[in-house]
Amino acid sequence: MQNNIYIYIVIMVIVTTLIRVLPLTLIRKEIKNVTLRSFLYYIPYVTLAVMTFPAILSATGSPISAWAALAVAVIAAWLGKSLFFVSSAACVVVFVLELLLHV
Repeated sequence: MQNNIYIYIVIMVIVTTLIRVLPLTLIRKEIKNVTLRSFLYYIPYVTLAVMTFPAILSATGSPISAWAALAVAVIAAWLGKSLFFVSSAACVVVFVLELLLHV
């Protein structure tokens, strides 16, 4: 059983290295395809959203406050408010709703 863990670790190291090294070795010139450039541009944002979204909905005491804060944050961001304002507004909504729901 202990040997399997080392095999898994070696496989993970190989896969992680290949994912990071292959693009550097295979793609040496500038990417001119607009679709591929757009896809590569949005990867960090999508990754951040995928990691953050579940945490947003599970970080509060009730799903109601989580969804309300998410709605307020999306609306504030859509209106072009600053990141500080968006996060503060979401925190205030969670705080107020948690107080009201648990009284």
